[in-house]
Amino acid sequence: MTVLLHFRTCFKVSSTLTDDELLCYTEHLRMIKADTEIHFRDLQNLEVPDWILQPFKDYGGIMSVLGSDSWWKKTLYITGGALLAAAAYLLHELLAIRKEQELDSKDAIILHQFSRPKNGVPSLSPFCLKIETYLRMVDLPYQNYFDGRLSPQGKMPWIEYNHQQVSGSEFIVDFLEEKLGVNLNKNLTPQERAVSRAVTKMVEEHLYWTIAYCQWVDNLEETQKLLAMSGPLSDTLKWLLSHLNCSMVRREMYGHGIGRFSKEEVYSLMEKDLRTLATLLGDKKYFMGSKISTLDATVFGHLAQAMWTLPGTRPEQLIKGELINLAMFCERMRRRFWPEWFVEVEDMYYDGESESSSSSSPAGLLDLGLFSRTDTLEDSDGSSHSGGHSHTPTPDSDHSLFDSDVGTGSDNDIQLKEESMPDLEV
Repeated sequence: MTVLLHFRTCFKVSSTLTDDELLCYTEHLRMIKADTEIHFRDLQNLEVPDWILQPFKDYGGIMSVLGSDSWWKKTLYITGGALLAAAAYLLHELLAIRKEQELDSKDAIILHQFSRPKNGVPSLSPFCLKIETYLRMVDLPYQNYFDGRLSPQGKMPWIEYNHQQVSGSEFIVDFLEEKLGVNLNKNLTPQERAVSRAVTKMVEEHLYWTIAYCQWVDNLEETQKLLAMSGPLSDTLKWLLSHLNCSMVRREMYGHGIGRFSKEEVYSLMEKDLRTLATLLGDKKYFMGSKISTLDATVFGHLAQAMWTLPGTRPEQLIKGELINLAMFCERMRRRFWPEWFVEVEDMYYDGESESSSSSSPAGLLDLGLFSRTDTLEDSDGSSHSGGHSHTPTPDSDHSLFDSDVGTGSDNDIQLKEESMPDLEV
């Protein structure tokens, strides 16, 4: 009866509540407790450095010199907190003013995404890379906005067009197809569209989590180094952001179900997905044949993470080794739609030494701002003409620059590739 005083509503059902039902409810609460402990065990085992837990610790006896009273520490804590709050408020106001001045989505596509990482890869998010690649594939000019602000649905990336906000990569593609009349899948048969959607769901709902595990859990320290942040507290912010993302990935993987398996089982599932993609691609240029489709942007956004952000890991070794056709596909997409993204020739294949890819220093990715792939291709087309290549489309043929498989890198890049890998046709 004393226990029921804490749960007053139980009096209303006490007369109809049987012992078996009460035991069932009790067992259910025990299961919730056990599930919660497993769900948040990464937070319980998280080791936070002392300099984060105690930023105003008495190093060198300074506080003892000032006095033994605790009001000194309280004053420092209050002052420091006030300064941080003021800095955060000013930063928020500056970002709001900047957005009001520069951001105008009238007849323009504004792409909100995470900031560029350090190693030259456009994004550490497969979905951000997917959407930006898709915009280049359909030749739609867009304006990047690296504000880091999530959409109202809590998603990233998201776009604004004519003051309409759309989030979720699938809904973004549908929106652009409806509003602007672009469609990469118009030449696909109903059966091919069905296959494309099935593979897309496998990549985005299954393979994505295995790559996220490899990126943000198993190789957290290496991924943390790729975060682009500057300032006196950049190392602290990198540590906090990476570990926060690690905890979020763990929790979401557990809720998905794939996070309940062991590390070896997760990598086994990843390998099966990669082998499925390699078998589907075969010796084709793109996944649905000789023409590009939306599926190519989806797969490229995910495979690029394993190929260029996870040196020496299992997915990189598999893609650049046994499943080399996936590496050729990634390089084909990079050269065609990301001409400013330079990659060392050694990064195209795995030679068994994980240090080879980390020792290279790829050039940083240029922030092109308002981007149109037509302009970039025209520039690269002019440079390729000087090297003796001609890609001018004929009026009576539908073969154009957009269907060309010729790389847009420099002549030196092409020559190095031919000398190093004469058997690879990119």
